[in-house]
Amino acid sequence: MVKKGSYIFILLFALTPGWSQLAYNGDPDQSFFTARDLAFDGQRTVARDTLNKILSKYPDYSDVRNLLASTYSWDGKYGIAREHFNRITSVDRKNKEAWVAAIKNELYAHEYYLALGLSNKALVYLPDDPIILVLQEKAMSDLEQSQEKKKIEKPLAAVSEIAIDSAETKVLKNRFGMGMSFEIFDIAYGPMVYSHIEYRRETMAGPVIPRINYSNRFETHGVQYEVDFYPKFSKMFYGYLNYGFSNSPIYPDQRVGAEIHANWPKSMELSIGMRHLNFGASSANIITGSVGLYKGNYYYSLRPYLAPSSSGQMGLSASLLARRYFRDGENYLGVNAVIGYSPELKQLRDGDELLAESLLYIESQQLLFEYQFSSKRHPNIYRGNLGVTRQELVFDSGNFFWSVSAGLTCQVKF
Repeated sequence: MVKKGSYIFILLFALTPGWSQLAYNGDPDQSFFTARDLAFDGQRTVARDTLNKILSKYPDYSDVRNLLASTYSWDGKYGIAREHFNRITSVDRKNKEAWVAAIKNELYAHEYYLALGLSNKALVYLPDDPIILVLQEKAMSDLEQSQEKKKIEKPLAAVSEIAIDSAETKVLKNRFGMGMSFEIFDIAYGPMVYSHIEYRRETMAGPVIPRINYSNRFETHGVQYEVDFYPKFSKMFYGYLNYGFSNSPIYPDQRVGAEIHANWPKSMELSIGMRHLNFGASSANIITGSVGLYKGNYYYSLRPYLAPSSSGQMGLSASLLARRYFRDGENYLGVNAVIGYSPELKQLRDGDELLAESLLYIESQQLLFEYQFSSKRHPNIYRGNLGVTRQELVFDSGNFFWSVSAGLTCQVKF
């Protein structure tokens, strides 16, 4: 006969962390499928017991934790569910299933601001995802309805403020943007002006952005017309297509760009593409791509440019971008370091000769800071940038000039 003290000893031993891990020695995948069937059959308490046992030994098993969080959400325990969802999305930034379930959890809890915030954050890591866009729109709609109810209860003095808040929740699929920047040089070249106006339309196929660029460089005016298109192929793949043309000597006659992007596991994004620049008498073909990584609220991207020439030389340049995101994907602080020269970015002259292909091989370094933000009251977006460049003089090899650039851009949503 077992004594009473023995029962207490066994109970305490079983509750220790070491015993919990030793107690589970099964197949985690098979146990997960079993727990999933139990949960869908309504036996959520039993399912949670199995899921917790798996997590005691495999705490980073995202599918298990996601199902556990969902069972709490189904039972109305939204706070507990939120903790588990946050643990997943803080590590696995591109786990679409977790983001979707987390947003739905806040919608069920009538926490529409949190649902909208999660939607905006999810779109940073899963750009233009159709399901998350739908949830974002629902969060906006539910928030607008809740504000309408509060409007009745609040005094008349607050009505105008509520109306502004409600207007912000509308889905805005159009943007009009304009920007201007200046660049000044310490020697050789006069000041240069760059500007543009553009219109962006969100479509089911992806964003379309026609744009007009105007520059005054080398005491020459020039206009370029171009259009960008970001087609969405699937949940994993989206693309980039560009075409531009100009009759001005300070722009390429024609510019063509194409790139395919893939959302990879482990919060990575990879891409591969090309650019073709035709300058009339000469042209430049550039192979490019990128490796991007999301780490918490930070994003890092490395983009090389390879430009083979007709003489057999290989031009090489690269840029390293780092951004710190704030409340959503529209608000960030970034720095971009560029080594090497690419005619995709700008052109220079040597006397009366416009330089294209030869610029691929001069030495150049650039550091660019950018800050983009939007107001809490208005959906418009503002961006400022400040850069410094050190570059070899084309007509005086081994000597360098310095330049400083600054610019402002504004986008109005409607």
